[in-house]
Amino acid sequence: MATITSGSLSSRADRRDRRSKPFAGIRAFWRQFFARAFHPYRPELHYMRGPGPAWRAKHLASRHPHPG
Repeated sequence: MATITSGSLSSRADRRDRRSKPFAGIRAFWRQFFARAFHPYRPELHYMRGPGPAWRAKHLASRHPHPG
C-alpha cells in the first residue's frame, strides 16, 4: 500500500511561494505604475484655470465704454 505524505506537496508549494514573493512585489509595483502613468483621466487638463484672454477682451471692452 502506498502512502502520500503532505510533506512532498507542501515543499513544492513552499519553494514556489518563495520564488514568487519577490516577483509579486515587482509585479505589484509595475501594475500600479502603469495604472497611474497611463490613466486616461488627467484633471489638470480639464479643470478651468480662470477666464482667458478672449473673455477678458470682451468683458473689459463692455465695462469701459469708449467716448464717442
